[in-house]
Amino acid sequence: MEICPVNGATFRFIETNGIRMRIAEIGEGPLVVLAHGWPESWFSWRHQMTALAEAGYRVAVPDMRGYGETDKPEDVDAYDILRLARDMVGIVDALGESVAHLVGHDWGSMVAANTALLHPERFASVTLMSVPFNARPSDRPTEILRSLFADNFFYILYHNEPGGVAEAEYDADPASFLRRLYVSPDADRHDPAITDPARSAGGWIPRLGEPVSPPQWISAAELDYIVGMFERSGFRGGLNYYRNFDRNWELMAPHAEARIEIPTMFVAGSADGVILGADETSLRAGMSGTVADLREVVLIPGIGHWLQQEAPEATSRALIDFFASLG
Repeated sequence: MEICPVNGATFRFIETNGIRMRIAEIGEGPLVVLAHGWPESWFSWRHQMTALAEAGYRVAVPDMRGYGETDKPEDVDAYDILRLARDMVGIVDALGESVAHLVGHDWGSMVAANTALLHPERFASVTLMSVPFNARPSDRPTEILRSLFADNFFYILYHNEPGGVAEAEYDADPASFLRRLYVSPDADRHDPAITDPARSAGGWIPRLGEPVSPPQWISAAELDYIVGMFERSGFRGGLNYYRNFDRNWELMAPHAEARIEIPTMFVAGSADGVILGADETSLRAGMSGTVADLREVVLIPGIGHWLQQEAPEATSRALIDFFASLG
């Protein structure tokens, strides 16, 4: 088996919810499960793993369903939110624990929020990073997006196009794609090859200007490691999460009025484009109908979407302080 590149951590495989999942483990104490987003991997949490272990926690970090060395079912429906939530519960079961702290970033935040909503008895707290948990929309998500973007390019609609066009583009050059995504919000970029907003003008990579220089928060070796994982696994598994937006909307209809009842924290970079410049007041207001016990909202100044890597110390400190506050 591959040696885990995080000092002190080990890999192993577990069975959860009918799939074989690889997790990285480190530390002893109360269990913390860290769920990554797209296009990421367990490795996105490398800094938090060691910080949490040193603070007295047992940390389990999966390659999420469809990623890395974890199973990648072919059926798109195998990636719906109910299955993803049961994956998280299955990790806690496989590790012999009754409860855990659950943390999710990006798509992992959506998984964590819905897991906490559906299985509150299994989690002592939930931390949502970058993506707030807002109310279920009245219309199908893709219909809303099509009304907003029409014939123009938008990555979520691109990911939902038939025929696998998105993964074909990303799989053809993972290094170029990830190099353009893993940048700070204020990064200098070369001009993109495509500036026409119309979808017919092309895919996504040519619309992302090549960064003039790499960010200081990820080394060439670290980026190579992540690229290598996608070269082996491909992007299809992660894109199937996006292909379940409408299905998830249908599946969660019975829970439209429910709220997360367990202690919750929201963390984001203040410059993360996902939150569109929202401050603590507006974020709290936006989640007031979906989160009953929002204890903390932490905005890390000047940091973008990849906050675990861009601001590892601040991110780890927010988690450790939140867990400690729960007693």
